[in-house]
Amino acid sequence: METGQLKLVVFDLDFTVWDAGGVWCDCLSPPFHRTGDRVFDANGDEVVIYSDIFKAFDFIDELGVPIAAASRTNQPEWARDLLSLHGLDDRFRWSEIYPSSKVAHFWELASASQASYSEMLFFDDEMRNIDEVGALGVHSIHVANGFRWDDFERGLAQVGV
Repeated sequence: METGQLKLVVFDLDFTVWDAGGVWCDCLSPPFHRTGDRVFDANGDEVVIYSDIFKAFDFIDELGVPIAAASRTNQPEWARDLLSLHGLDDRFRWSEIYPSSKVAHFWELASASQASYSEMLFFDDEMRNIDEVGALGVHSIHVANGFRWDDFERGLAQVGV
């Protein structure tokens, strides 16, 4: 399968990769724990991975394109714990998870991956991030109601894959 100019696919976490009960992950209550295949915070609120994420990650892996996370959260360790408990931490080659502008995240990702902004595809639920990162030249897809396969297809079409 031809990847064209696609060198990196980047995902926001809150409301893009997962739903933390309708709040950002830094509004949850650690410690987090796994029961079976489900992840909960100390209050019993579940953090659910959007079902099409796994299919998209597998597809990206088949393309041989690395995956990265870019998340602006005030609790980076909590986000990392949730990724680990969901078994997703190994799916991200790079993770920029800290309170900062997405521009800073993408500067670091470009440096680490050696991909230019125009060779990146980004998914996020917040339009301010889509606008900010899109202005860099990154192909940016707004995820309105949690990541769905049709969002992924729109992104692939935008980068010509």
